[in-house]
Order: sequence, then structure tokens, then C-alpha cells
Amino acid sequence: MQKLLKDLSLPAVVAGFLAVLVSYSGPLAIFFQAGASAGISTEMMTSWVWAISMGAAISGIVLSIWLKAPVVTAWSAPGTALLVALFPELSLNEAIGAYITAAIIIFIIGVSGTFDAFVRAIPKGIAAGMMAGILFQFGVGAFAAIETTPALAIGMLVCYVVFRRLFPKYTLVLLLVAGVVLAVVLEGASLSGVRWSIAVPQFIEPEWTLGSTLSLAIPLVLVSLTGQFLPGMAILQGAGYPVKAKPIIGVTSLVSLPMAFFGGITTVVAAITAAICTGKDAHEDPSRRYVAGVFNGVFYLVGGLFAGTIVSLFTSLPAAFVAVLAGLALLGAIAGNLYSALEDASHREASLITFIVTASGMSLFGLSSAFWGVVIGYGCYLVLNGSAGRK
Repeated sequence: MQKLLKDLSLPAVVAGFLAVLVSYSGPLAIFFQAGASAGISTEMMTSWVWAISMGAAISGIVLSIWLKAPVVTAWSAPGTALLVALFPELSLNEAIGAYITAAIIIFIIGVSGTFDAFVRAIPKGIAAGMMAGILFQFGVGAFAAIETTPALAIGMLVCYVVFRRLFPKYTLVLLLVAGVVLAVVLEGASLSGVRWSIAVPQFIEPEWTLGSTLSLAIPLVLVSLTGQFLPGMAILQGAGYPVKAKPIIGVTSLVSLPMAFFGGITTVVAAITAAICTGKDAHEDPSRRYVAGVFNGVFYLVGGLFAGTIVSLFTSLPAAFVAVLAGLALLGAIAGNLYSALEDASHREASLITFIVTASGMSLFGLSSAFWGVVIGYGCYLVLNGSAGRK
């Protein structure tokens, strides 16, 4: 504690706060879309937000202090995107069972030291193609909203482009504020129902089925490892922090287990917001940037306690607001995954097939398009690049 107080700095605290604000501005919108697909109550949605916030808070604080590095954690945004397509066919109890299964698998992979081997087993392009296919529908949804609420959707799009040009670091935060103002002015949204309230977690009994394991748990493991842990670790190491994956994956997956019973999807290393806390803006001295990771967790803790207030804000706004915010927030992730999917010519066609199958939203034998995207894409990769494809 004495060292933390000694290393405390305003830029690090601000960086931690900004990273949380960006998460609540963009990726959280995907969670609300998943909740709408599942048809859950406001109380249950509050429990979900409480669980993902607490998972990120506990793991982020522990890891940042332990490793003396700005380890920023969050919930799996690509994993959350899976839920939108699976609900309501997938029950909430089955989803919780899949969360627990995924957390156990990730823990085993993490502590066994086989993370790198696991990642190498799945071609980078295949994993990226699946992620791009999952996220693609959110990008489409942002522009489809123009048909029903043109003024709000176009207004938010214009704001996004302007903020992206003038204030790229704060685009999502400014877009959130501008979107709320536009929703009130153009759509008559009322914020009178927004209240300060302490969250009350709701226990959910898990249910395990083969379908939910194959459709959600396995794809969740894949996107968490390749889409979150892999780039998240790369950002940390690229910033000069030679941290190992084993303790980070171990702690986040252990935290994921109890949070799953209250609706919290897998806790992972942040990829999108990590750069905010690992760069020079957090502190000129890299050895003192871990404070940003600690306060990122502290602000998540506050957000979790007042999860009901966050939920009341989002539910007071039009559905188009959430759709546009989520879609625009994921444009960078969609572009990055498409680039990764098509970058290597050796698996470009197989990766493209993975993307198309996943984006199609098809379902066969009760299994999601994400599962079939990987299966079909990987099968094509083996034929095109294995012995069967060689002349």
C-alpha cells in the first residue's frame, strides 16, 4: 500500500478511469443487446453488469499489484457477441453452464502452460475470420438503424466520424455523451428514470448440455484466447512488460467461476482499452503505470456497485442508440480481424469461408454459426494446405 501511494499519479488514475469509461461506452452496449435477445428482466441485467464489473475489478487490482504491470481486464466482448445470436434458443441456465465450462477449460490451458501451443493449433486467419463474422452483424446493425431512426443514427455516425478525426483517443466516450444528447433531443428519450441504486446480484442455477458446450463454451474459449488474451498479452509485452500468460490466465479464469453464477461472462485481458493504461499518457515512468491498472479495477468496482444506475441509463434510451453505439464501437475490431483473416495468402480462402459461414448466422443440429465457421474453415484449411492440397 505504501508503494502504491508513493507511485500514485493523476495521469495514471485518469487513464484507469478512461479505460473503464470506454468499456462502458462501447462493449457494454453489446451486453445489453444480448440481454434484449434473452428477454431478461432489468434486475437480471443489473446482476449481469455487476458480475462482469466485479470480475474485471478483482482480477485487475490483484494482477496489477502482484505483477507491478498495468494489467487491464474486462469481459469478453467477442464472447458476448456470441450470445446475441444464440438467445433465446439457448436458455440463460445453459449459458451459465457454458460460462463455467469455458472458465475451467481456459484455467487448465493457462496453468498447464499450453496457451501458446493452443493458439498455434488454430491458424490465426481462421480465428480472426470467426471473430470478424461474429462482430460483422453489429456493424450492419448500426447502419440498419438508419431505416427506423434516421436522425439519431445518422447524427451519431456524423459525431463518430468527427470525433474520430479530432479526438481519436476519446471517440467512444464523446460518442456516448453525444448519443445520449441526440436521443433526448431527437427521439424524446427521458432520463427521469435514472436513479442511483446499489446492485443486488441474482443467483442463476447452471445447466449443462452438449449443445451449449459446443455452441457457446468452445467458441467462447477460442475467442477469449485468440481475440483477448493473445492481443492483450502482445500489448503488455510490446509496452515493455515481460509478464507471463500463466498467472494472468489463471487469475482471470478463477475469478470468472464465481461471477458466472450471477451472469458474468468470462473475464479476460482487455485488448481494446489496454493501450490506454500501458502508454506514456498513463505515466512517463513505465514502472509506475501499474497504478493505472489498479485504478481501472477500482473504477470497475464502483461501476459494479452502481450497476443498477448504469442499467437504468441504457434502458431509458432507444434501442437504436445501443445498436449504433455497439456497431460503431466495434468497427475497429471488425477491420482488424478482417485484415488478420485475409493477411496471409496461405489461409486466405479458408479464413474467408470461416468469416462467411460465421456471418451467415446459420444453425445446424442446434450448433451456432461460430462453431460451424471454425469447423468448415479449418477443414478447408487442411485440404488446401495439408497433404491433400499439395501437388
